[in-house]
Amino acid sequence: MMDLQQLFAKRIGGASFGLTNEIYKFEKIKRAKAAARQARPQVDLLDFGVGEPDQMAPAPIRAALKQAVDDPANRGYADNGIGAFKAAAAQYLEKLFGVTGLDPDTEINHSIGSKPALAMLPLCFVNPGDVVLMTVPGYPVLGTHTRYLGGEVVKVPLKAEHGFLPQLKRLDSALADRAKLFYVNYPNNPTGAAATPEFFDQLIAFAHRHNILIVQDAAYATLTFGRERLSILSRPGGKDCAVELHSMSKSFNMTGWRLGFVAGHAQAVRAFAEVKDNVDSGQFKAIQLAACAGIADLQLAETIRAHYRERLERLVGVLQRAGFAARMPGGTFYLYVPAPKGAGREAFATAEEASQFLIREHSISTVPWDDAGAFLRFSATFESKDPADDQRVLAELERRLKAAKLVF
Repeated sequence: MMDLQQLFAKRIGGASFGLTNEIYKFEKIKRAKAAARQARPQVDLLDFGVGEPDQMAPAPIRAALKQAVDDPANRGYADNGIGAFKAAAAQYLEKLFGVTGLDPDTEINHSIGSKPALAMLPLCFVNPGDVVLMTVPGYPVLGTHTRYLGGEVVKVPLKAEHGFLPQLKRLDSALADRAKLFYVNYPNNPTGAAATPEFFDQLIAFAHRHNILIVQDAAYATLTFGRERLSILSRPGGKDCAVELHSMSKSFNMTGWRLGFVAGHAQAVRAFAEVKDNVDSGQFKAIQLAACAGIADLQLAETIRAHYRERLERLVGVLQRAGFAARMPGGTFYLYVPAPKGAGREAFATAEEASQFLIREHSISTVPWDDAGAFLRFSATFESKDPADDQRVLAELERRLKAAKLVF
């Protein structure tokens, strides 16, 4: 009988794959939620850890899909995308972000969501021993695949005292000279920070100085509050040193449709398309055509943004009255707040301990982050029956948080 255990690649654990007791953070949350539901079946679990929209995609996009799916012209493989979607993506960047002059044919390529794009980009650039810079806390996919390829991931912390922006002047110059990619994500998950034009200008200068390609993950690009939407490609020199990843999931409630695009430096986009052509055969043409019906529609984007702004403003008030240092984020649909240090006589050494306590004792689910300080992430994508029901959910959250007697 074969011993499959000896065949696993070292990158996923080798012979130890599947045999360790280590549990991923989100699996711990999942198990704790299941235990809370079993222990208190009569109590609704308030899930503020959800990271996907609570609403359906806009009606014009859904209607366009229904029509396109019945068109025989849309059968077959899409390969590296259809021209109509590339043109719509260019229009989206121009209308919503002021990015002009992009060539849809050479500077834009669709992706089956941002996650696969982040997995493929290291294949374009990373050799064993190469360095990639990544902000933390954040989405780990590009770093995971860098390590798969034998690259070195250098974590750049995002701290509250610096507005959750990386301190470029503090990065080791020799290390930066070895780096090939610099992954950033603005508006940022989980911190909610939004980039400023000045920061993007500094980042562009840094990239030119050290010959680094910036990978700007703009999954939440349309969800900004109290400021204009911003693309790094709209800044001077941005297209010469950056690619920006856009996703339909968050901006247009198209989670699960698996559609996004990579835009920016033509040679980098060409390299991405080359690798992608050897990984997948493209997203269904009907989904690309459906997106064309909505992604350049400013009113659709504004309606979705307004929905999250209203929820976030209410959530800020609830958290403040419960003792959290909460305030409106610059973007995304998340609030990132310092974790409580305890509850009553119970002390929390980490945000994860605070998160587990809230699930276990009060049926409140959040996402903990301990990468650069102890923080909890509350999402404005919580479930409710309708907008009028939001107040009931938030009132119940406030009641439970006050009952928890949290210590800060």
